[in-house]
Amino acid sequence: MQVGPDAPRSDVPSSICSKPCRPGQRREVRSRASRAAGTAENCDGYQYQADTFTCKMCRFDLRPNANHTACDAIPIVKLEWSSPWAVFPVLIAVAGIAATLFVVGTFVRHNDTPIVKASGRELSYVLLTGIFLCYATTFLMISTPDVGICSLRRIFLGLGMSISYAALLTKTNRIYRIFEQGKMSVSAPRFISPASQLVITFSLISVQLLGVCVWFGVDPSQAVIDYEDQRTSDPVAARGVLKCDISDLSLICLLGYSMLLMVTCTVYAIKTRGVPETFNEAKPIGFTMYTTCIPTRKRRPN
Repeated sequence: MQVGPDAPRSDVPSSICSKPCRPGQRREVRSRASRAAGTAENCDGYQYQADTFTCKMCRFDLRPNANHTACDAIPIVKLEWSSPWAVFPVLIAVAGIAATLFVVGTFVRHNDTPIVKASGRELSYVLLTGIFLCYATTFLMISTPDVGICSLRRIFLGLGMSISYAALLTKTNRIYRIFEQGKMSVSAPRFISPASQLVITFSLISVQLLGVCVWFGVDPSQAVIDYEDQRTSDPVAARGVLKCDISDLSLICLLGYSMLLMVTCTVYAIKTRGVPETFNEAKPIGFTMYTTCIPTRKRRPN
């Protein structure tokens, strides 16, 4: 190698420190005396290049751009109506609502016939209302979350099941009391009239509504963006999920009352399994409760 003013430029030794860092890289400091002495390091993950020597983490709702020189907003996603996760439940809900309305129309058309009267018209209409709400809640669960939608979800998510199970519980309790009273006396038990049955049913439903009102007072509804649910190791795939602010504990408490009604109704269905065949209302209710409890037990988290 030639040294001197006449030496070729290609023979001049190059310094690693003299090469500038590319965008998204920082200079690694090896010596306090010379901060320029060091190799280039990439700002990886959710880091961006703050200055020549520093990489910093982006804010929780941001991700670095393509060359890690700045932070961009993380895209927000929500459940779309065109998603398969929405289309299939909507089809089931539409079919369920259509079937429920068909049954309601049949009951109205034959409202004064003996078979409709024997089924307990009042509680049957209450039960059909609860079933309708259970299917209709599907549309609230898919709608874009905001304060209004989140408030309606809190109200109707457990209300439909509470109405359904309150009506079934009142029916099974009535059957149980009638046959238990028949073993001891020929007089009819108290509170078996249609009006009394409706009062009992709506009293059970009011407990669910009272709990929701308390929940609104303690924790008002709001829509939030969850950046942790889909925060992947690759920032490009990171997404924020728009959803209602309902914790798992709140959801358990919301549906817990419906579960209590279901279990109590199942107990009465077991007690009334031996009623005469002519009283054919108890066995279908019992079968319904058994088939409901088994899947619920399977879904219980460990």
